[in-house]
Amino acid sequence: MFNLKSRSATNETPSSPASIIAAGTTITGNIECAGDIRIDGILIGHITGKAKVLIGPEGMVQGDIIAQQADIQGTVHGRIKMKGLLHLHGKAIVEGDIHAA
Repeated sequence: MFNLKSRSATNETPSSPASIIAAGTTITGNIECAGDIRIDGILIGHITGKAKVLIGPEGMVQGDIIAQQADIQGTVHGRIKMKGLLHLHGKAIVEGDIHAA
């Protein structure tokens, strides 16, 4: 009985929660993150991430984005450099250079 509980606790894989910049929020400065990040507000600065960056439909980034993967639905004024996949959705606006695998 005690062994089952111990095994289930050790089988769980730790994952870092996603960070969210909500709509109506403006942040000025650079962001470095190890986990996923979603931008629904405005970021004036660069994003350096080791996971996935998602820019929501109303989200805007004025700066460079460097990450593993990205889904862009909103607006980016800057350079995008992905080590993996980059998804540009229907109404995405990108003003800058794009580098993707």
